[in-house]
Amino acid sequence: MSKGSSSSNVMEIMQAKMQEEVEALQTLQKQSSQALTARQTLDSQLNENQLVKEEMDALEEGAHVFKLIGPALVRQAVPEAQGNVDKRIAYITAELKRQETLLKTLEEKQDERRNTLQTMQNQMQKLAQA
Repeated sequence: MSKGSSSSNVMEIMQAKMQEEVEALQTLQKQSSQALTARQTLDSQLNENQLVKEEMDALEEGAHVFKLIGPALVRQAVPEAQGNVDKRIAYITAELKRQETLLKTLEEKQDERRNTLQTMQNQMQKLAQA
């Protein structure tokens, strides 16, 4: 086997591995985009629920609160409604933290893939020059 033939085999193998890395990076980018969308949705839900909480905290004594169930408005006790809003805020806050952790992990994985790709590109350039 000649020297040129073995280096072209190595190049083909490296190109295939690079393609795998690129595809893995694209998958991570897609997951990151989905997590970012989920986080934005949660942010908006949190803001909405915080506004509801502020409104409920400002209710006067004897005020009535209604809950929409299907097509009907059903009267609900103020403390129960406030408790439900507090629970929703706690849940959304926990989900936001989970999404932030996921985004950070995905970003770290993307950085690793980019570094691997850069190293592979450098190795392929050295091989091509040899």
